[in-house]
Amino acid sequence: MKHLTKRRLAFVVAAAMGIAGCGSDGKDGEDGAPGEPGEPGVPETPVTEVSEITNVEYIAHMVEEGQVTVEFNITDEDGTAITGLENAAIYLAAMTDSGIQRSRDGTVGGNATFGGDTPTEGATITEVDDGQYTLVAPMAAVQADTEGLIRLQVGNDEGIAASPYIIINKPENTHTSTTETCYSCHVDYATSDIKHSKYVALNTEGEVDFVGGCMVCHNNVPRDIAEDGTSLDTGGYAKNSMQKLGHINHQKFEKDFTPTNCYTCHAEPVVNTSIAGNGCSDCHGDGQSGVIVPAEGFDARAFHAEATSIGLVEREEIRANHYTTTSNPYFNPTMDEWIDHKDVAWTSGYCVDIALFDNSGDTPVQLNIGEMYAAHEVTYGGAYINNYHNDSIVARVISHGAEGYIENADGSRSVCYGELTDGFEDANLSASSRITIADTNWEDSDGEFGVSFTGYSEVVDPINFEKVQDWGRRHAVTEDSCTTCHNNDTNYHKNGGYRDGGLDCVACHNNGQDRRAAYSAPGFGPMVHSMHWGIGNALSGAKTDEDGNNVENSAASLNADNCVSCHADGVSLADVPNQYMLSKAFNGGVSGVMTSPITANCFACHDSDSALSHMEQNGGEFNVPTTDKWFTEGTAESCATCHDTGKSFGIDKFHNFER
Repeated sequence: MKHLTKRRLAFVVAAAMGIAGCGSDGKDGEDGAPGEPGEPGVPETPVTEVSEITNVEYIAHMVEEGQVTVEFNITDEDGTAITGLENAAIYLAAMTDSGIQRSRDGTVGGNATFGGDTPTEGATITEVDDGQYTLVAPMAAVQADTEGLIRLQVGNDEGIAASPYIIINKPENTHTSTTETCYSCHVDYATSDIKHSKYVALNTEGEVDFVGGCMVCHNNVPRDIAEDGTSLDTGGYAKNSMQKLGHINHQKFEKDFTPTNCYTCHAEPVVNTSIAGNGCSDCHGDGQSGVIVPAEGFDARAFHAEATSIGLVEREEIRANHYTTTSNPYFNPTMDEWIDHKDVAWTSGYCVDIALFDNSGDTPVQLNIGEMYAAHEVTYGGAYINNYHNDSIVARVISHGAEGYIENADGSRSVCYGELTDGFEDANLSASSRITIADTNWEDSDGEFGVSFTGYSEVVDPINFEKVQDWGRRHAVTEDSCTTCHNNDTNYHKNGGYRDGGLDCVACHNNGQDRRAAYSAPGFGPMVHSMHWGIGNALSGAKTDEDGNNVENSAASLNADNCVSCHADGVSLADVPNQYMLSKAFNGGVSGVMTSPITANCFACHDSDSALSHMEQNGGEFNVPTTDKWFTEGTAESCATCHDTGKSFGIDKFHNFER
């Protein structure tokens, strides 16, 4: 469809009148005298003086001696130009020989405010056109050649909403950690209720610049401290420098995190490579002695990762150069007499064969588990036989401590049990195995150290031990879900590591291993939810106060709504197997109860009486008595009907599954 301007429309109307009427001289067929041309029309551009959202379009800035000038446009949530702006603030953290720095007394860098309760003398703001402004900000310490990290914010009065903080300039090599590396744990920090979330800044393209925004206040240079311990207004802006936040404060993360795995945060080689400089001196004393002058191309990340005292490279090499195999469970009716760990003698057994291989060469070489165990090179090598039903482990069909080890001539180990426990004859069988290789930093502490390999066998029937299916389990987390935070490549406990999204943990924490799990929650998913963000967060015992009482672990500092931290591919409630899980962890450690699966997962965090009532009203079952064949029975919960992803009240409406 054609769109005619007012001027064009007037011309068309006039032409039509000329055709229909007579000329001005009264003679038919001749044109009349031309009239006086009218004034061209000027369309009015809509403007507003209020906004619920204030968008900033950066145009340009200039750093001069004693002042910073910025040009920008602002519009509201509908794209309408905003007029009458009376509030704006600008901050400049200067690039110095010590890195980014902004002192509170204005001797390095500076800040200025137009409007507000404490306006800066000499600051001006001029509206050069509808919605277009020029802000002139006096900063005494700024020179024409000052390079700096500059942050702008406008609005924040009764009519015009505060805009996001905008980083309008950032020198090269300001930092080598990135928004992506920080957001792998601190997902979408701005949407959380965590301290300083409102200060998360955007760049001029509208993308989050998380680290740049932080560094405007948390500079490379910390705020000076007087002899009596009081804070001064010199040095940097904050007592916590950016590198202290990264290197020191993150050490409060109490479980299997090492700040010396520099690759976790530093996406690029670090800028400072002198032990006397910022960052290094945080951990290496005052940096006045033993100054390192690195060779060209020195990468401090590799230097730390390869340190034998840290052991990251050694553990990675052990993992890369070895693999294990796990046989299907089988019954051997005629065996030489063997003694189990309870000193009972047997001449038959239900067995699983485990083997360890070195694949560092062209051809894998089978290693001798028994010899390595005797030499303390292997610190654990065992296997369990489990009942398996509906793609889930539903019971451990052997008694703890009832196993015996038989070392075979080829170097493999047979892990055997004299008998299987009763009650699960209708379920199939599978095996889980675990072998741990000691590294240089191994410690004897509940299997928390070393490099562990967990394996699962195929599934066989319990009579003829013939294959029924491959082993599998719904596992709705990503491979690096756990190792992003737990980054030192050791184990949580019991020789269970963090690789493959905690798939090792499922060998013990599953629907049928009725574990207390510190009374947090049953199974795997509910336990992880609770240990991070539910009541289990304090029950883990990882942190205690001076009186020995448990306190919240460091996961409480993360935003629980951001499920994408682990569930990067989303969650489908409809795909959750309709199968109970044993739930004495919800029942004060008293067994004999079971809970429907979605209810168990949700209640791990949403544990109020009203939340539980809602679940039960929609078919959820909580700590109901178990039956003999509980693992074959379907549950009545209908959570997915309303709360599956994509539904009107889908889980994705309340939790974030996108980065």
